[in-house]
Amino acid sequence: MKMISRFGLGLLLSSSLVTANADDVKIGMITTLSGGGSHLGVDVRDGFMLALEQSGRDDVEVLIQDDARRPDLARTLANEFMQRDEVDILTGIIWSNLAMAVVPSVVRQGTFYLSPNAGPSDLAGRMCHENYFNVAYQNDNLHGAMGAYMREEGYERPIIMAPNYPAGTDALAGFKHLYEGEVVGELYTQMGQTDYAAEIAQIRDSDADSLFFFLPGGMGISFMKQWESSGVDMPIFGAAFSFDEILIKAVGSAAIGARNTSLWAYDLENEANDRFVEGFREAYDRTPTLYAAQGYDTANLILSALETAHPDDKDAFREALRAADFDSVRGEFRFGPNQHPIQDIYVREVVEGDDGEPTNRLIGIAIEDIQDVYYEQCQM
Repeated sequence: MKMISRFGLGLLLSSSLVTANADDVKIGMITTLSGGGSHLGVDVRDGFMLALEQSGRDDVEVLIQDDARRPDLARTLANEFMQRDEVDILTGIIWSNLAMAVVPSVVRQGTFYLSPNAGPSDLAGRMCHENYFNVAYQNDNLHGAMGAYMREEGYERPIIMAPNYPAGTDALAGFKHLYEGEVVGELYTQMGQTDYAAEIAQIRDSDADSLFFFLPGGMGISFMKQWESSGVDMPIFGAAFSFDEILIKAVGSAAIGARNTSLWAYDLENEANDRFVEGFREAYDRTPTLYAAQGYDTANLILSALETAHPDDKDAFREALRAADFDSVRGEFRFGPNQHPIQDIYVREVVEGDDGEPTNRLIGIAIEDIQDVYYEQCQM
């Protein structure tokens, strides 16, 4: 395995440091490694690189750049990877607004893009493309699964909240689609918001019997800490994006009891997951998040396709990706017709771990074989 890490705008390591053979595969990773939410990109990167390390291959070169959560920078980096470095595959983007700024141009130019996280609805539907594969989910999936779960659990008056950007609007649309009932209200926050006093006041004054929210990264930490001090007593539900292992440890006791949906859990029992969790803890001295699991699966999907074809043979490589012939850490995995996953979504509860710190515990399945609704708009 060959890796070049290139961080920032000016501190670039020359690609001449690695001499690639003609048959080598070059992957460009653009992800968030600094600023708010950087642990998402760090875990995608670390999970991806662990899979390559475990594979023992020495013909895959990975170039890594930090997008700093800036769509303009992500677009520039993608162009540099394609035009200067001539990468075969791009991957790594965390945020849906960055994905929308990068992916359509990339795939139209003939480069494969495999998403390890962002899954905006437009890319699953009207803007789907044969060179675009999402290995994580369509943005609605985890939220829709929680809507179905809360309906089955008997919650009749949820209030729902998310930031006003593509993944946030997808989240609430997905929740409502599978909840199939009326919600008390919808609250849209700003991206990067840190003060939630107004939203908490609205929730307090509502007649809601439960709260569902999607606030990824530091937004979720800020909200949960303010929620705890507000004294509002209401069951909390969300998706794993607000309850990963890093976030809940930062939140502390306020997270205990919250339930969240995830495509994966570290205590999910299968051989591939056991190898992943053990290897990740050994390599990085921490428990992986779902982002690491998604990065790991993305790398293993690529490796499985490389067993059949090189990306230079685009048709053959595309078919090898579609076959998804790899052991996923999340259990059964297959692609739908729009090249987005069809998969089970699990429910986890935040509990106090043996070390006294909050941790997630798998408690069941929210929904089986979930498929996004946008595939019907895909003309591929």
